[in-house]
Amino acid sequence: MEPTRYQRVKDILDSAAGSSTAERFWDVPLADLKEASLHGVRLIAVEGTNRTCCGTPTTRGEASGLVQGLRGEAPFDGSRFPRLPWGGTPVAEDDIRFISDWIDDGLPAEDREIAAFEVEVKTASTSLEALRADNLENAITHSALVGAEEYAYENGEIKQRMNLDCLSETQIEKLRFAFREMYALNKWPEDIRSYNNMALIHQNHCQHGWERFLPWHRIYLYEFEQALQDQCPDVTLPYWDWTMAQYVPEHPELGWIIPMSFQAFLTDASMVYLRNATPGLTARQVKILTENMVGKRYASQQRFFREVRDLIGPKYTEGEHRHRFIDALLASNSLWYPLRYPAEYHTPDGKPGTLNKVIHYHYPKPEDIAEILSLRTFRDFGGGSIYNDSFGFIDQNPHNTMHLWTGGMNPDPEAGKAEELEEGDPGQKRNKTVLVAGRRFHTRDDMYSQPAFGDMFSNLTASYDPVFWPIHSNVDRLWWEWEQMHPQSVPADLDSVLTPWSYTIADTLDISRFGYEYVKSTCVLPVGLETPVGRFVSKPIDVPKTVRAGFRQAEVRLHRVPQLPRSCFIRVFLNLPDANADTSIEDPHYAGYLAVFGHGPCIGGPGHCEVPVRRKYDLRPRSHNTPRNHRINVTKTARRLLDEGAKSLQITLVVIGVDYREENELLRLQGVSLNFLD
Repeated sequence: MEPTRYQRVKDILDSAAGSSTAERFWDVPLADLKEASLHGVRLIAVEGTNRTCCGTPTTRGEASGLVQGLRGEAPFDGSRFPRLPWGGTPVAEDDIRFISDWIDDGLPAEDREIAAFEVEVKTASTSLEALRADNLENAITHSALVGAEEYAYENGEIKQRMNLDCLSETQIEKLRFAFREMYALNKWPEDIRSYNNMALIHQNHCQHGWERFLPWHRIYLYEFEQALQDQCPDVTLPYWDWTMAQYVPEHPELGWIIPMSFQAFLTDASMVYLRNATPGLTARQVKILTENMVGKRYASQQRFFREVRDLIGPKYTEGEHRHRFIDALLASNSLWYPLRYPAEYHTPDGKPGTLNKVIHYHYPKPEDIAEILSLRTFRDFGGGSIYNDSFGFIDQNPHNTMHLWTGGMNPDPEAGKAEELEEGDPGQKRNKTVLVAGRRFHTRDDMYSQPAFGDMFSNLTASYDPVFWPIHSNVDRLWWEWEQMHPQSVPADLDSVLTPWSYTIADTLDISRFGYEYVKSTCVLPVGLETPVGRFVSKPIDVPKTVRAGFRQAEVRLHRVPQLPRSCFIRVFLNLPDANADTSIEDPHYAGYLAVFGHGPCIGGPGHCEVPVRRKYDLRPRSHNTPRNHRINVTKTARRLLDEGAKSLQITLVVIGVDYREENELLRLQGVSLNFLD
C-alpha cells in the first residue's frame, strides 16, 4: 500500500536532515505541527492565506515558513536563519512542491497518492510519415502564454514605463501592491524605505524654477521606482498622458478628471467590511449601495459621498460613518487619496468655479504640448542656469497646472476654517495654500481630515498623493522626447550635484542608464532557452482600446537571443498563425524581418565561446557572445489590422536558414514582446 502523503512529507524531511542533531520539528502530532513556529516564524501559514502579487506567496503552502525555509527564502536565506533543514542537505524542488501542495490541501493525515499509469494508444492506420509530420509540427510551433508579469527581466535589461491608461488590470494591481507595501513601512518612522520618508525628500529638496527642475525630478522618480521595485521587482512608474481624448482637454471637467485607476471605488469585499464596521448600517442599505455603487469610479470623495447621501441619507457622510467609508475606499485602492479634490474650485465667497476662472490657469491641451516640444533651447524648455535664471515653460504649464488640477479646493465651505484660525496672520488669506506645519502624513487620522486644499496644491505636500508620480513621469517622458529632437540642448551646469543624492546633472541625460524607457503599451511573452523555437506562435494579445486609438510605432522585440551557431532570417507575421517558410512576404499579414549573423565553428577549446559569468570586480568588457535583444518595426501591418477592426494581435515568427528553408532547431530566446510607442 502506498504511504500517506503525510508520511511521505516526514520521510522527505528525515532524509534531508540525515544525521543532523537539530530539532526535528516535524516529529510532533499533526495538530501541533499546524501551530508550530520556529523562532517566531510560523511554519504552516494560517488557513486562507492567498497573496497574489509580484512573486510573493500565492497559496497557503507558498506562504508557509516551512516551504520558504526549504527553498532558502527570507528569513531562511542566511540573513536571519540558514536554509532548512538545519545541518542537513537541501530538499529537491519537486519534493518541496509536493509538501506545498499537501499544505494547500489542508495537511490531510490519511490520504494517499494515486499512482499515474501511462496508457499506450495504438492506431493501426497511422503511417510513419504522419507520425513524423506530427512530431515536426510539435517541434516547430511554440505557443506562448501572454503575461508581462511572468517574464523575468535580467540585470541590464531595460524595463518599460507605460501609459497609465494602457496598463492591464494585473499591472495596475501590482502597482497598488507596491504602494501598499511602502505605506506599511510608515509604522517605522526611521525606515528610509517608507512612503513617508520618500515623500519628505520632495518637501525638503525639490527643485523648481530653473535648470535643475527636470534632472532633479528624473532622479527622484528613479529612486522612488527603485523603492517600489524592492517590494515588487517588475513594477515601473507609469505616466499619465493628460492630453488623451478621455480627458477632454478642451473641456476637462467633462472628462475622466484623473485616471480611472486612481479613482475611488467600492468592491464586494468593501461591502462586507462596511456591514460589520458601520453601526446602524442595515442589510437593505448595504444592498442599495452594492447595487448602485460597487464597480463605479469616483474622482474625489466629494463625488462619492454625494451619492452615498442621495442613496441612504446624510447621516452616513459624517463623523465615524464617513471614516469607515474612507477606510473601505483606501483598502480597495491604495492609489486613491482622500486629500485630493480634482477639478473642484470655488470663489472666495464659496461659489463653484473652474480652474480657468478661479486659478487663472488652463488645462494643458495637445497644442500646448506641441508648442513646448518645439522650443529650441534648454533654458526655454526646462529652465535657465544660476547665471541665467528662469522658469522653463514645461515647469509652468503643464507641470504647475496639473498640480493645481489634481489638488483642487475642498468644496465643503466649512473645510479649513480651523486652519485659518491657526495661521493667525490675516495676510495669509490672500495667499492661502496647504497647511504643512505639524502634519503627520499618512496616519489614518490625516486621511479623515478635511483641509481646504488638496495636497497636490503645494510642492511641500504634493508627493504624499500617489497621483504625483504619474504626472511627473509624464513630464520626464516629454523631456526625453524633447531630448531626442534637440540632443545638443542641455543644461548649462552639467557638473552640479543633485542633493540629497550624489548624481550630477550630466548623469541624468540618458534614461537608459537608469534602466527604463517609455512605451505606450507592452506585453512580454516568456519563452525560455530550454528548447529551440522554429515557428513561434503566440496566443492572441489583446490591444487596449486606448492603444488602438492611436500610436506612433509598433515593435516586436526578441529578448535575450544568445549567439546562434548559424545565420538565419526571422520573419514576423501578425494574425497569421499558420505562416511558414513558403508564406509570401507579399502577404498582407507579413510585418517585417531581421537577419541574425551566426557564430560559426568555435576556434578554441572547451568553453571558449561560452559567455563568462561575471564576478565581483570583473572589469572586462562584456563578451561579444552576450545575448542580445532584437527589434522589428511592425507599425504598418499592426495599424492596418487594428484599423480593420482587429482587437488583438497574434505574433508568428518563422525562422529561415540561409538556404531559405525553415530552421527548426536553431533559434533560442528568453522572450518575445509586442510594444506600442507614443
